[in-house]
Amino acid sequence: MLQNNPALKSLINSLWNTLWSGGISNPITAIEQITYLLFMKRIDQMESKKKGSANSGSRFTGTYKPYVDESLYQITNKMSEADAKEVDKSLKEALKPRPNEELRWRNFKDITPNEKMLEHVRYNVFPFVKMLNGDSSRFTKNMANAVFIIEKPNLLAEVINKIDEIFIEIEKDADKGGHAFQDIQGDVYEMLLSEIAQAGKNGQFRTPRHIIKLMAELVEPQLGDKIADPACGTAGFLLGAYQYILTDLARKKNKQKLEKDEDGFDRGATSSVLDKKKKNILDESFYGFDIDITMVRLGLMNLIMHGIDNPKIEYKDSLSKNYNETGEYNIILANPPFTGKIDKEGINKSIRIDSSSTELLFLDRISSLLCENGKAAVIIPEGVLFGSSNAHKKTREIILKDNHLDAVISLPEGAFKPYTAVKTSILVFTKINEKSKVWNTDKVWFYELKSDGYSLDDNRRRLKDFPLPDTKLAFKKREKTRTIDRKTYFFVPLEEIQKNDLDLSYNRYKELCLRRTNIRAT
Repeated sequence: MLQNNPALKSLINSLWNTLWSGGISNPITAIEQITYLLFMKRIDQMESKKKGSANSGSRFTGTYKPYVDESLYQITNKMSEADAKEVDKSLKEALKPRPNEELRWRNFKDITPNEKMLEHVRYNVFPFVKMLNGDSSRFTKNMANAVFIIEKPNLLAEVINKIDEIFIEIEKDADKGGHAFQDIQGDVYEMLLSEIAQAGKNGQFRTPRHIIKLMAELVEPQLGDKIADPACGTAGFLLGAYQYILTDLARKKNKQKLEKDEDGFDRGATSSVLDKKKKNILDESFYGFDIDITMVRLGLMNLIMHGIDNPKIEYKDSLSKNYNETGEYNIILANPPFTGKIDKEGINKSIRIDSSSTELLFLDRISSLLCENGKAAVIIPEGVLFGSSNAHKKTREIILKDNHLDAVISLPEGAFKPYTAVKTSILVFTKINEKSKVWNTDKVWFYELKSDGYSLDDNRRRLKDFPLPDTKLAFKKREKTRTIDRKTYFFVPLEEIQKNDLDLSYNRYKELCLRRTNIRAT
């Protein structure tokens, strides 16, 4: 989280101001351009780490056809025959294929003058990046209309220098601060959103990294699982699942080499656990969908930069009539858009909720996407848990019938600051049977997370305690833990939930306990 690294925050703020003063003032446009350059830098960095590795080949083998401004090689009637031949020879020489190594960040960042560097990046490097995963890949398809719009040579040079500084700080943070989970795109996106008054419009809020880690810990994705996020944004949840799997593999190989990260969770090195077979499995494991092509591009590049070579992120509305997957995924992690409204006419007919509220529609969709015994962890606004409309009640009924609702974890107010103070909870559920006629939930475990380890103001400063691993431990031991009250965590039987109009809010049952205590006291 940027708030906890002032140096990184300052560098990204400086990068933003550089683009602003250079004429790129739209934050979404700015983040696109920043991401393209971050991606160029990262794949060069990854290339260096591949040296000596037998598991994967170079992205920079082969040659490219360089861009040439042929207007500079015009033959005119005033030229002698010898001069004309020399011009023709020079043009042919300029058009000769050149080694792809020239397209690496380290080899183009020092090109002088800056005009030459801009020409090379725009016409050679950027087209290469767009085609990085081959003609038929999702990456290439979604990058087809991407445009590199930095037009000022000095601006490009300044931005490149600042990105080099950002990577130095990220590496320092990872080495000294224990921050292995560096969602680069997400951090930049978070910073840019904080610069504009419309941050969070349409219910789009970036999920804090530590909350993502907790959710991955709760559902425990495994190697070979098919993992999805139906509203993936910059792919932070998919990245969280990937990081969990890598750590789990490291744990199984040598538990002694695990370290604690900044939130108190285990983390393990990736290089020691990934052979070619495991790498290939992971490359085929991650699926995401988003209705914003910018987010699709950011998500694709984000996952590739973190070592997932073939992420399956697509420009698609997972609520629409054109999306018909069911029972496909073992794991779903998501934070669907809050307070979003969509046209009812465009909603897929298989969705059983008569509403245009996206937070309700996505819950039904997520339930239907899970395969038998598949698990989901989903962030929802608190109103979903106690709303009295037919649509709210129907949504809760689906979760309780088609699934076993394992837990309702109440998050503290302020968990999504500085973007919103909306009270949220995490639902954790396991798929039992689609369109079930019976209730597959017999009881629900409720847990109140009073602190997530960060201050609950706009600054979100790291505190000294580590409550999230405790939450994971309590969840794991919930069936074996005997509780005599309803103060922090407790089970509520289905019968009691049914008597309360399927209300699933933590405070409903905690307050009932308090009232009983008061009655006994009198």
